[in-house]
Amino acid sequence: MIGMLNRSIIKLTLMLCFLCLIAGMQSFAQGLIIEKTDSGAWVKDHGQNVLFYQTCTKSLHGRYPRANYIHPLFGADGTILTEDFPADHLHHRGIFWTWHQILIGDQEMGDAWECRDFIWDVQEVKQLAESESELSFVANTFWKSPLWKDEDGELKAFVEENTTVTVHSSVDTYRLIDFEISLLALEPNLKIGGSKDDKGYNGFSVRMRLPEDIAFASEDGLVEPKVGPVQAGPWMDISGSLSADGSRAGIVIMCHPDNPVYPDPWIIRKKGSMQNPAFPGREPVAISEKEPTRLKYRLVVYQGDLKQEVISELMQGWK
Repeated sequence: MIGMLNRSIIKLTLMLCFLCLIAGMQSFAQGLIIEKTDSGAWVKDHGQNVLFYQTCTKSLHGRYPRANYIHPLFGADGTILTEDFPADHLHHRGIFWTWHQILIGDQEMGDAWECRDFIWDVQEVKQLAESESELSFVANTFWKSPLWKDEDGELKAFVEENTTVTVHSSVDTYRLIDFEISLLALEPNLKIGGSKDDKGYNGFSVRMRLPEDIAFASEDGLVEPKVGPVQAGPWMDISGSLSADGSRAGIVIMCHPDNPVYPDPWIIRKKGSMQNPAFPGREPVAISEKEPTRLKYRLVVYQGDLKQEVISELMQGWK
């Protein structure tokens, strides 16, 4: 009797182990998934990290508090491509979309670019779609500042942002990641603008690692960075020894023709900086209370070499 009981227990244990193994294999076999944590959300592809979206405020010993950005972003070989709190510009962070000038009338609402007197209140991260080939999520965020309060002294939101991120499955040696940023003013006479100099940097930015052999190319060939904006067309290919083994990899940044300015002027740097299709530039532009301002960008994260013809096809297909 005892022997039979033991054999039954062994059989049950083996069956449970088998079911757990199958469940684990199925989980690993899943394609694109989103996993939420206390501080943000991971996007993974067949168990491998693709990117992390930061929802909770993160700081460096209380300085440069920031949220609502992506870091890390991973290359195809698992290498981290982006930087957060880099020593040369501690306010830079991964993939971010912020503005130096945010005005209600003539009153400044801090500086979101420099993480000064500005708060990203991320309310919700909602998954929109999931298939074998792509996953989309939208982040609902309210812009706030200690410089803008209601009559009771409470922080009062002045912009509602809804940003949709769509991650595509890898194809050959590259992956597509699309961004659609929607900004709706909650106060009248609200404007956003870039740095108050001739560079006018602001908006969608990629703070990536920059090896010594970093190179820039557009549809017209190689591009040399300048102090000010560069007119180089709708996309910029940034590549160098970014892989773990020192081989070539890169990120292409694309601007959609539906953007308010097209193509955006480029702020590009070989050392210690972000890469930025600047919108709107130095002069602030109005954000409507009725019709959201929409900005669309695409990243092509690739390994090895990506031919210009392929980039052009990806750009045309997106358009």
